[in-house]
Amino acid sequence: MGLRRQIPERGRAANMAAERGAGQQQSQEMMEVDRRVESEESGDEEGKKHSSGIVADLSEQSLKDGEERGEEDPEEEHELPVDMETINLDRDAEVMPPAQPSLEHGDGPPTLCLRQNLIKCIENLEELQSLRELDLYDNQIKKIENLEALTELEILDISFNLLRNIEGVDKLTRLKKLFLVNNKISKIENLSNLHQLQMLELGSNRIRAIENIDTLTNLESLFLGKNKITKLQNLDALTNLTVLSMQSNRLTKIEGLQNLVNLRELYLSHNGIEVIEGLENNNKLTMLDIASNRIKKIENISHLTELQEFWMNDNLLESWSDLDELKGARSLETVYLEQNPLQKDPQYRRKVMLALPSVRQIDATFVRF
Repeated sequence: MGLRRQIPERGRAANMAAERGAGQQQSQEMMEVDRRVESEESGDEEGKKHSSGIVADLSEQSLKDGEERGEEDPEEEHELPVDMETINLDRDAEVMPPAQPSLEHGDGPPTLCLRQNLIKCIENLEELQSLRELDLYDNQIKKIENLEALTELEILDISFNLLRNIEGVDKLTRLKKLFLVNNKISKIENLSNLHQLQMLELGSNRIRAIENIDTLTNLESLFLGKNKITKLQNLDALTNLTVLSMQSNRLTKIEGLQNLVNLRELYLSHNGIEVIEGLENNNKLTMLDIASNRIKKIENISHLTELQEFWMNDNLLESWSDLDELKGARSLETVYLEQNPLQKDPQYRRKVMLALPSVRQIDATFVRF
């Protein structure tokens, strides 16, 4: 049984429109006759002849119209107009899939998207055992539950909900990406079985410590921005990590990164860091973001020869000689140094270009040659 709005047939709608058009034409012609009759009554001989001709033409046209349309069904003549808002139940009707939620399959992996609804409980998914991606972004879910049957699941997004705990995912051993952004989670836990996890996104929560992720050895991207973390720790096992995001926390020192030899992108902006240090083993870094801290000097990064982007705006940098630390980075293209004391120099941009000739973008503006 399906639900479908009642839609009038195109043929019937066309006939109704034709009849309305013919009726309007006849009304206009009758008005013309009335005017001619008035002329006849006033003694206008020419008007009499003309009005007689019009009446004859009108009668003839009416006969032709009747023959073309044929005799209409009396019931159809008095049929009530179709109510476009009426919903009728039709057992044989084809049920059309809703715009949202949507279950996508096609040539790609089966995906269920339930974004931006008012879902409060995860339930009734037991039959979707082949599901690869489940998107529950922006709902009102308070607990991760009833996902045990989804053993093929690879991507799970329950961001922007009301979660307080990480739970109910231990059976999802094939999970590769887990998004739990903007919830009320205070602790990293119950992830030890997710050995295939490659991306973990826990930004905008209430987490105070990096912990319980030692078994996630295949993790490539870890996002913990906008939490309450005070120390970089317990990262030694994550040797495959290439992206680490720790913006907007409570860090005061760069440490605990010695085993992350494959790290390529490091985001540490909006913390309380005072010294650039602890990057001796991170030779593959191409992106270093230490903006909005309390750093006074560029140091201890001359070995980062693969750097392509260096963000150090909103710090306390004063000396132009500090830029010498970046001269070994021959592929450096973007630097952000605005909102430092040295930006007050009238020759600010010119001096940056002279010190770092490979740079193509200074702050938000491209370099002109």
